[in-house]
Amino acid sequence: MAVNESIDILNSAYLAVEYIDSFLPDNPLQQPFKNAWNYMLDNYTTFQIATWGSLIVHELSYFLLCLPGFIFQFIPYMRKYKIQQDKPETWEKQWKCLKTLLFNHFCVQLPLICGTYYFIEYFSIPYDWERMPRWYVLLARCFGCAVIEDAWHYFLHRLLHHKRIYKYIHKVHHEFITPFGMQAEYAHPLETLILGAGFFIGIIVFCNHMIFLWAWVICRLMETIDVHSGYDIPLNPLHLVPFYAGARFHDFHHMNFIGNYASTFTWWDRIFGTDYQYVSYQEKEKNQELLTEKKSN
Repeated sequence: MAVNESIDILNSAYLAVEYIDSFLPDNPLQQPFKNAWNYMLDNYTTFQIATWGSLIVHELSYFLLCLPGFIFQFIPYMRKYKIQQDKPETWEKQWKCLKTLLFNHFCVQLPLICGTYYFIEYFSIPYDWERMPRWYVLLARCFGCAVIEDAWHYFLHRLLHHKRIYKYIHKVHHEFITPFGMQAEYAHPLETLILGAGFFIGIIVFCNHMIFLWAWVICRLMETIDVHSGYDIPLNPLHLVPFYAGARFHDFHHMNFIGNYASTFTWWDRIFGTDYQYVSYQEKEKNQELLTEKKSN
């Protein structure tokens, strides 16, 4: 009964969004995007699209999304938004991060990306423009993937912090107490496989078109680079996502090593009480701000 009610609610929500979408003006980028997509289908094989196309989407998205945070370190005005202001990035750490990152991307993640074609073929997932899902369907499915990945990440990440295995795998990621965007995928190869598996579970559940795979890659990279950025930027659109953890939440995990294990949302840490040190830290920060204000007045 409850399942049927949930399905009815989702169907109603879908129809409501579809109705609102019918009043929105035509997207001026839709026709150029359609032409580019059909050109890609006409000139490249499905293997090339699924494999090399996915690699290009991942690499371009990753480094373009890292670029703002990299530039911020050279802009004095942006320092006030840096969370750990007493610990600036260094060229040495960034170079070390880049070298490990490239190894992980091309020696660990590329073989996984090569399997994308066989996944797409096995499940007969379409590439054609005619069956491409609407933008709100993509967003809803990406949100569903984020919920699944977040649950996987919370429990496996917490396990990687166990004292018997922490120093062998997850300690690599925690070499940087002050995170920065490019460090988002800086990890031991085993961690890349273990935590990365959560990314693929959502694809198995929700993927209904090739474009969805790329949309989910971009959404996931956007989230993980944001929470590792080291900057709490005002008016960040990701803060509009319900229960979104954000940079301060994950930055505390790198600073404290304990608690705040989830990747995207705050509910698992709240349910299991693993955010209690973060909550206490926030309260102390607020009290210090109040005392500073009183003294200045």
